[in-house]
Amino acid sequence: MLLRALFKRRAPAAPMPVSATYRLARIDSAHVRRYNAAFGYPGDAVPLTYLYLLAQRAQLATMLDRPAPFRIPGLIHVENRLAMHGPIDPALPLALTTTVTMAPPAASGAVYAVLETRAFDGGRLVFSCDSTYLVKRGQRARRDGATAPPAASGELAGEWTVARDAGRRYAALSGDWNPIHLWPWSARLLGMRTPIIHGAHTLARACALLQAASGTEIASVWCRFRQPIAVGSNVALMRGAHGGDFVVMCDGRLAVEGKTPAALTTSPAPVDPGPAAAE
Repeated sequence: MLLRALFKRRAPAAPMPVSATYRLARIDSAHVRRYNAAFGYPGDAVPLTYLYLLAQRAQLATMLDRPAPFRIPGLIHVENRLAMHGPIDPALPLALTTTVTMAPPAASGAVYAVLETRAFDGGRLVFSCDSTYLVKRGQRARRDGATAPPAASGELAGEWTVARDAGRRYAALSGDWNPIHLWPWSARLLGMRTPIIHGAHTLARACALLQAASGTEIASVWCRFRQPIAVGSNVALMRGAHGGDFVVMCDGRLAVEGKTPAALTTSPAPVDPGPAAAE
């Protein structure tokens, strides 16, 4: 998929929206257990953030198999919403339908692609995943996100150091081999000073810690990737005093902000981030 993405040409006059459906025969329970062990989820149940791995492959396949007015390399993952709509039975086949649309240009001129994936077993909606990618940067007078949300001064929920090889280990687990996450030389080839960890890796680590702290399974989450997290960085997860707000801070900077069900209603409008945000 990575090689196809590197050589696929954009289609300037591609009609929007486009959609495609792919079938997954079953969820690999052994793979789920490896994922859970990597992030600290208990047992062998399918956690919410694991479902992003399934949705991401369907989204990438849709962009590869359908004409799109943008190139896949260089897309910046700025926002994601995941929701589990019912129990997950790994043995049941899933039909994953992804629709790709282009949002109206923002006032700054920024352009976003929105990928909405819905997974069904038979006629039942099992989970949904909406991913927003920055296609074209806009102009702005100041850096958005300079002021951290209230959760940044809330309760410390966990700390960790991103290992130097975390990007490669997560790539082997997730199948996301984007070069910006792997080695210093491959990251520099794509304009990054150092490898950055996958945004989905940070979200999975945060949700596992939040779930352990609350004792309640997280069934839905919204997050926005504000700034990249370089491998080797020290990271802190903070919980807000009200509802389900949380943030991930890296070296005093706001890296990720999010909401879990207690605070999850509607997501704010997308923003034009600074350097490549997460993926």
